[in-house]
Amino acid sequence: MIFQKKAADYRSAAPDPERRRELRLFERTTGTRFKREDLLNLAFSHRSFAHESSQNIGNNERLEFLGDSVLGAVVSEYLFTALPDRNEGDLAKIKSFVVSEDSLADVAKNLKIDNFILIGKGEEYSGGRSKKAILADCLEAIIGAYYLDSGFRKCRDFVLKFMIPEIMKVLENKHRKDFKTLLQEHVQKVFKTYPKYVLVQKTGPDHDKTFRMEVKIRDASYGPGEGKNKKEAEQAAASIAYRDLTGEASPDE
Repeated sequence: MIFQKKAADYRSAAPDPERRRELRLFERTTGTRFKREDLLNLAFSHRSFAHESSQNIGNNERLEFLGDSVLGAVVSEYLFTALPDRNEGDLAKIKSFVVSEDSLADVAKNLKIDNFILIGKGEEYSGGRSKKAILADCLEAIIGAYYLDSGFRKCRDFVLKFMIPEIMKVLENKHRKDFKTLLQEHVQKVFKTYPKYVLVQKTGPDHDKTFRMEVKIRDASYGPGEGKNKKEAEQAAASIAYRDLTGEASPDE
């Protein structure tokens, strides 16, 4: 395939002996084996690391782009085959949950990807190893790298090993829900308007802030929801509003 022919063109962060041992540990943990360890190492290379490095190396963003497409194809094929009674809309909704940033970040943590990411000092200081976006992007980059290294079949087996449990969570309604989307759909349908999010408080130092958001629907306010960034706080506030408006119980009730 054309992508595999071009794999050698990547500017990879060639691993030294210590790093090679770390990569072998990741391979043993995940049941993978890369022919090109430098390609796997590149998948772990965040742009902050590449910017600070004295070597002329690349980052994992191109691999992430490829991995995102491979992941989508694998999940779509599995859903199409495993759920013949579901229509296109149902399959699309299930897929959107399964390949969401939250879902991929959880998978990345389970695979201990945060232990192997190469990030810059500034990103390290700001808690980059635990950021959902960085974890999810790195997982997609690893998928892209494994596809280039070993082909679609092995990559598909690797992806399904950790994505089938995520699919089952959705089918059993045990997944983490996008309450902002759910709330917006409910409010549009019932009230013919849109929820509005308001920042009510921001505390903590720059590297460890906490945000508190409220959501306003017509004349009512719900929340506040709390998170380490505005997106998380909005989701928390949306969860409070959605459960109140629909009567849906929280998981611990």
